[in-house]
Amino acid sequence: MVAMNNPSSDYSINVFNDKKHHMESVIEILNSQGYIHSSLINSEVEWFYNSLGMDDLYFMMEKPSVVADHILGFYAARLAGISSKKDKIEINFDRASDDSAVFIHTSTPGVSRIDGPHYEQMIDAKYLDSSTPKAAYRLETYRSRGTVADKHNSNIRAYFINKCDFVNPTPNHEQSRDINQVSDKVFLAKVTKDNLEKYQSLISLALERTGPVISVELNQNSSEQRVLIAYRQGSTTSFFSGLSDLYHYNGLYSNRKYVEQFSNGITVVSLSLVSSKGDSEENILKAIEQVAREASLLYCLPKSPLQVMFKTTELSVQEVTYAYVCWIFAQHFLNRLGSEYTTLSELLDSNSPENVEVLSKIKKRLRQETFTRETILSVIMSKPSLIRILYRQFANVHYISSKSSKLQPSLSLTRLNDFHPLTDEEVDEKIISSVSNSKELLIMRSFHQFNKHVLKTNFFQPTKVALSFRMDPGFLPKAEYPETPYGIFFIVGAEFRGFHVRFQGISRGGLRIIRSRDEEAYTSNQRSLFDENYNLALTQHRKNKDIPEGGAKGTILLDTESQDKPFVAFEKYVDSILDLVIKGDSPGIKEKIVDLYGKDEILFFGPDEGSAGFMDWASKHARRRGAHFWKAFTTGKSQEMGGIPHDKFAMTTNSVHQYVLGILRKLNIPEESITKFQTGGPDGDLGSNEILISKDKTTSIVDGSGVLHDPNGIDREELTRLAKNRIMINNFDVSKLSPNGFRVLVDDTKITLPDGTFILNGLDFRNTYHTSPYSAATLFVPCGGRPESIDVNNVSKLISSDGVPRFKYIVEGANLFFTQDARIRMEKAGTILFKDASSNKGGVTSSSLEVLAALCFSPEEHSRLLCTQPDGSLPEFYTKYAKDVQNKIIKNAQMEFECIWKESARTGKPNCILTDEISRAIVSMRAQLESTNLWENTDLRRKVLMESLPPLILEKLDLNTIMERVPEDYLKSIFCSHLASGFIYKFGTDSTQFSFFEYMSNYIKN
Repeated sequence: MVAMNNPSSDYSINVFNDKKHHMESVIEILNSQGYIHSSLINSEVEWFYNSLGMDDLYFMMEKPSVVADHILGFYAARLAGISSKKDKIEINFDRASDDSAVFIHTSTPGVSRIDGPHYEQMIDAKYLDSSTPKAAYRLETYRSRGTVADKHNSNIRAYFINKCDFVNPTPNHEQSRDINQVSDKVFLAKVTKDNLEKYQSLISLALERTGPVISVELNQNSSEQRVLIAYRQGSTTSFFSGLSDLYHYNGLYSNRKYVEQFSNGITVVSLSLVSSKGDSEENILKAIEQVAREASLLYCLPKSPLQVMFKTTELSVQEVTYAYVCWIFAQHFLNRLGSEYTTLSELLDSNSPENVEVLSKIKKRLRQETFTRETILSVIMSKPSLIRILYRQFANVHYISSKSSKLQPSLSLTRLNDFHPLTDEEVDEKIISSVSNSKELLIMRSFHQFNKHVLKTNFFQPTKVALSFRMDPGFLPKAEYPETPYGIFFIVGAEFRGFHVRFQGISRGGLRIIRSRDEEAYTSNQRSLFDENYNLALTQHRKNKDIPEGGAKGTILLDTESQDKPFVAFEKYVDSILDLVIKGDSPGIKEKIVDLYGKDEILFFGPDEGSAGFMDWASKHARRRGAHFWKAFTTGKSQEMGGIPHDKFAMTTNSVHQYVLGILRKLNIPEESITKFQTGGPDGDLGSNEILISKDKTTSIVDGSGVLHDPNGIDREELTRLAKNRIMINNFDVSKLSPNGFRVLVDDTKITLPDGTFILNGLDFRNTYHTSPYSAATLFVPCGGRPESIDVNNVSKLISSDGVPRFKYIVEGANLFFTQDARIRMEKAGTILFKDASSNKGGVTSSSLEVLAALCFSPEEHSRLLCTQPDGSLPEFYTKYAKDVQNKIIKNAQMEFECIWKESARTGKPNCILTDEISRAIVSMRAQLESTNLWENTDLRRKVLMESLPPLILEKLDLNTIMERVPEDYLKSIFCSHLASGFIYKFGTDSTQFSFFEYMSNYIKN
């Protein structure tokens, strides 16, 4: 935030040189109409042109015939007000075309419009919210100097909108930094030199930031102060109208406002603000400060169902935003299950997967049928006084007065300064005394739970793009989440809500963007969002047994109106989390935050559904923000940034396929002789590489476009073509199907298959094909699909009435495609199954080694050894390193496969249970090793690190250099994970202390 004194005039004054002739034409028109008495016309027109104080731009844009109609409307409205003895005169005029628009209405200074036409909301939606500079409009709006009638304090507010005519509509990178290149021609003609320089400065900053740039100009010689806000087009919505509500709430009104668009994708809003209360200079400064600080909250969450409480001044913008965040928190974490659920879960055998899954279904049903979003919202809106108390408790912990601002710092409610902080017990007493039933008690206590578990937040940062909260996971009930995560991030943005869950201090996992086809799908996705995130992170944790990073996962659920904004949501998600993890003197620090966690945090993100192409941006953005760990911040980057693309090198598929080959090797079956069903098509990472790497006879494939089936085996050459080009099966040449083969796309209707089966709807057929008899094959490899596609409700469809399973072998590529109960049912029926936490860990191994290389090498070394060179070639080191990563993945997969196969023969337990037992054993042993003093044994430490670190890195860097550069906690995690996984793979889960002594003696004696 910037404060500048004594600004010069920002725009040249609009002067209409032909105003007198224009006025004469209007008088002539009114005389010809005869609606106003001839003796009154001159005075009415004189008043309208001169006394009312309309800006000359109005007369410049409107034809005399339009102005005559407006004057007649004013005259009629005033007569109606006199005859009905109303205190209010209401005027609403509008004119719109494709290139311009004018809107005029009566406006009382300092009052938000509650009823009647909401012009500013409409202007936002139709003209200002576009993310495309080609569809950009600039806006000027002025308040008349005079009022609409004697004894009325309402002015006229006029909005003038014109489509932009840019000097350079498509600037290159260098030109986009030059305001003279990217401006609208009318803007350049009207703006003053000083103001042009200010806009240039704002634009330059906005181009470097993800969030808004806010500047405050103080003019000591005027009652009018100016706030300017620059931000990226399309990065927020309804912002212009929200700003009006904001400054009205703070006792201000605007004389004039401008919205300028630039062809480089930047928008600048200029507000000239005046006190509506005649306040002292000190209070005016406080109000301006609040507008500037709270503008970032509006930018983050410009719309919410709670907005009406702000418009009616029941709550401040901070309180409304806080209530909105807690509303979302309550939707996900409100303990709606009660003691009965806990008792039931304790009565049932917790070791029974069937019971666990049934309980999970009960939990979802209870959540669905008890507290809906609407129920929680209605309770919030009925308790504004309680919201204020809870917000104050939150703010008293996390708000820090700005030390950078030259303005008087204050919080939204000045009464906060006089507020005596309440203890948790006192807050709970307030809640109990304010609610009328147990439902309201549970909801408001969930707000209190939120307050007690926020460790740090960017809520009070001045230039945030989304709201982020680092949560203590202690609020999660053990009955529902038996394994407590290490940490949770909760993120709320204008386009999304999201979480990041991790099970270890050093953890890594992908960021999944979740889309919803319709409102019903969104409701379902919203209801299961955190549970899906938690389960994915836990699965990842068990999958990461071989590597130093624990399991983590992030989810970003796009709102129904933002399905086309995955990258916008991703940007905000990443930037808002960086607000909480960047520390020290980094230039990326915005303002100091309250940190109740008190430890350094490094997060590693990776690609997942919907985010694969965004990893380069995230790493570069971390570098711009000054994060010292930026090279390792994301994995799955492009080769230009030293990334090892999983799809290009088939990293995940290399692991999955080792389990297929392991089964066939143990049973002495040639791969060419088996049939295979695959979900996830040739357009995906896993799906395409599964096609390219395998030699089986694939009979069915399901992808986003539909279903492809051929009982004789789908043409391998044509499948390979699709896989190499990463395109879906809707591009398959159907002439290469046998007479019994078929392709059914999701948009197809009323299709008859070769065997006479009638298909009414292609989408439904695709969605249920995995349980259809057509999918039967020797091997099933799910490479894509939603979690829990096969569960307790439909697994019986995969087993015939005489108990024979549809698939002999199942190797899971996609995460959580089967529930645990479904896996056990399939294994009991005779299927040999390997679950995701074992089979698809190749990607995490690759990502871990990508992180390690980024941490080991300096920026110069990293660029020279691991990044695409200026001539487009890849360094020899990169090629060798990628090959070594593939070999490491294959080795780890083989070791775990052999361990599971051996343990299965020894114990008779299902493979899916053994996967969990092995994972828990390794993770547990890793944690135990971290608590011992083995790491302090220097010789042992060096031996284990020399064995576990990639030989290629050790060829380039000596161990001492690596230990200086890589965080000690990370190296210690490598040390412990290497020992733990090696021991369990060799001796199994039922090993003894003597086995561990034998294992460690090899290191000590050598």
